[in-house]
Amino acid sequence: MGEIPVFVLSILLLIAAVVLFLVGRGRDSAGGWRLGAAVSAVGGVLAAAFACVFVVSAYEVGVPVTFGKVGSPLTSGLHFKSPFTDVTSFSTRPVDLSLNDKDVVEVRSSQGGVLYADVTIKWAVVPAKSVALYRLAGSQEAIEERLVLPDSREIIRNVFAKHTSEEGYASGREQIGAEIEKLVKERLAPRGIDVSTVNLRNVRPSDKLQEQIDKKIQQEQATDRAVEASRTAKAEAERRRIEAEGIARANKIIERSLSDNVLYNQCLEAYKEAAKANPVYAVPCGTNSSGTPVIVDNGKN
Repeated sequence: MGEIPVFVLSILLLIAAVVLFLVGRGRDSAGGWRLGAAVSAVGGVLAAAFACVFVVSAYEVGVPVTFGKVGSPLTSGLHFKSPFTDVTSFSTRPVDLSLNDKDVVEVRSSQGGVLYADVTIKWAVVPAKSVALYRLAGSQEAIEERLVLPDSREIIRNVFAKHTSEEGYASGREQIGAEIEKLVKERLAPRGIDVSTVNLRNVRPSDKLQEQIDKKIQQEQATDRAVEASRTAKAEAERRRIEAEGIARANKIIERSLSDNVLYNQCLEAYKEAAKANPVYAVPCGTNSSGTPVIVDNGKN
């Protein structure tokens, strides 16, 4: 029951008390009438007193309005007021505005890709600015619907529009979240709304954008495989080139170091070993320095 109906009730009870008292005076048995008049009078006084008292709960602030004139904010506690004063209460506790599911924010990146951002905004009314908020919105629910929600959506869309799709759902999420929080606080603070945190919880690409992302990943993987195959082929070719050059250099060294006499002596040593199994062994190493064929006699050395 509102204050005005309570005040009207108190007036009616007082009128009833007067009527009962006057009626009782003209009758022989006036005790019952006087009792009724007393009860009505007490009820009227209590109702009038109740209409002039207002209690602001803890963690709330009240804004009094009397005949369209807005008064000073009422802090928590008991307050006396005119029965014609209406008090609107605002909670000063932090409130969570969750933008997800059907309220998820649809945004576009700088490349035109569509993403869906889940955001939670924790905000509260600044008691000293409650009168200004009352003038702007009128109630706690209206503050969220007319101020916090539209301003936050606008800022979220504007921030995402400055970043690429890949930054939005992956590499730049932390930076984007910090930027959104900073701008939301700056926008709402002058209006008397204290934003403590803005949590960018999840960013999901649209189905069409997800297809583009998958194709890009496949192309990058194919490119990486091609680059790796090319790198492996180049490395193998380089290895073979180095190996061939090494063999060529070794052959040149051997060619320079192996004279006819050296080869002749190595051949003799080899057939000396072979002659151990056969006392006399003809050596097909050509001739000695004097042109005489060489016979290796293992028995005579």
